[in-house]
Amino acid sequence: MKRFLLLLVLLALLLPTLALTAQDDAPTESDLPWWNDRVFYEIFVRSFYDSDGDGIGDLQGVISQLDYLNDGDPTTDSDLGITGIWLMPINPSPSYHGYDVTDYLGVNSEYGTLDDMRQLIEEAHARGIAVIIDFVLNHSSVEHEWFIESQNPDSDFRDYYVWEDENPGFRGPEGQQVWYQTAGRYYYAVFWSGMPDLNYANPDLTAQMMEASRFWIEDIGVDGFRLDAIKFLISDGERQENTPETVAWFEAYRASLRESNADNLLVGEIWDSTSTVSSYTDRAVDIAFEFDLAAGIVRGAAFGITSSIDSALETVLESYPAGQYATFLTNHDQDRVMNQLRGEVGSAKSAAAVILTLPGVPFIYYGEEIGMVGVKPDEDIRTPMQWSDGENAGFTGGDPWRAVNADFADGVNVAAQSDDANSLLTHYRALIHARNENPALLRGDITVIDSGSGNVISFLRHTADQTVLVVINMRPREVDNYGLTLESSVLSDLTNINLMLASSHEPFEADGAFALPELNAEGGFADYLPLPVLPGNSVFILEFE
Repeated sequence: MKRFLLLLVLLALLLPTLALTAQDDAPTESDLPWWNDRVFYEIFVRSFYDSDGDGIGDLQGVISQLDYLNDGDPTTDSDLGITGIWLMPINPSPSYHGYDVTDYLGVNSEYGTLDDMRQLIEEAHARGIAVIIDFVLNHSSVEHEWFIESQNPDSDFRDYYVWEDENPGFRGPEGQQVWYQTAGRYYYAVFWSGMPDLNYANPDLTAQMMEASRFWIEDIGVDGFRLDAIKFLISDGERQENTPETVAWFEAYRASLRESNADNLLVGEIWDSTSTVSSYTDRAVDIAFEFDLAAGIVRGAAFGITSSIDSALETVLESYPAGQYATFLTNHDQDRVMNQLRGEVGSAKSAAAVILTLPGVPFIYYGEEIGMVGVKPDEDIRTPMQWSDGENAGFTGGDPWRAVNADFADGVNVAAQSDDANSLLTHYRALIHARNENPALLRGDITVIDSGSGNVISFLRHTADQTVLVVINMRPREVDNYGLTLESSVLSDLTNINLMLASSHEPFEADGAFALPELNAEGGFADYLPLPVLPGNSVFILEFE
């Protein structure tokens, strides 16, 4: 009965917009949405750049570093080439991380003001950078006025949260405590006692959160939201994740927001298997983070093998509409990728090459491009950005909120890597610019190629007007037995092959003597070697003509 009533509430609130959620045919190259032309960069504002010397990063600090991300001049390649940023929570919060919100319509005073946010969006847009923000729908802070008021059973806010008179006794999806006592009753909180879950069976709450969402889109001008922990939004007794009610609520939410702005982006965080994540995509959200693929890429880079990438990629390509998923390596909840790769820069280059040449929408965690390190606790995977080898790595003139990693003085900083042709930062810049400048890499279809080596991954990316070949040696040593084989393809009548990008862990000379494949009648080839030997951790992007 509870499930039935909730669905009735959703229909009553949002039925006029539900027709907009009908799934179209899978998008093709020509009609993919704007986010497929973007490379996003995840920013923890507290740790990015401090503009006023209080040791805490702020919105003005982000503004001051926008030229590092993208200087707005397409003729330069000294910027990173970022075309989208995701800001972790910027709302008022009693916690350093911001995921326990006390005001959904405000900005954390340590970060700045709403006017600072408007300025950031204006200046980002002037550089061609879209801005999305973390929006925490699943729970609020215990210090939110709604929760404080809800402790009174006679309050109008009593049903904004999930309350029970007696402890239901069951535990959370990972065996954790989820029921907490206060004011003589028990409230539900799937993450911890300081983050009580909101109750979306209450139509007044749904209306409030819709109003807050529209505020950020219509009044402030954000381009969309990264939606935190959405698989927990609505529980049904002891079934606490991925319920039908959750998917239905987000379908209605997405459709309603389309009335405000047909182009806003909803990125879902559903930390789960591909089969579960893909069930939300193009229904409840536009794209979602692909955790299985990320794990496969990091494992492949760590061990110099392709099997974990191959299997995850095959499932991904079968599970989503074309390109409608978010690729990444790690995020703010995981040990940094450089630690998982045991500090091997060559492995980090290979991993970066995979996410920046595959279909999907890439997301880069701040500092990943210079090889920043960090392992849990969470504060230590969210340490200040390392800009230089100066005081506090150039992050602040004051005392940083969290100690800067010591390796900033050993070349793990932006200044040291900017002019180093073989640095990780230079590698990221080259890959992102190559992606931005070539439609086949941004929105092209993919044809995976069989390799004679378990260390080499290769594929074609192709549009109607461009076909490129990507070859990545995941191994830190040379490979010569990697013959590429493809039964059929879009290739025909090849006359030339152009080198678009060449990179490896160790410097090498690419003399341009790349062999063309001998095509069969179906455009396929067998045992094709573009180069006789692939250097260790090398990346080649070649354009066929």
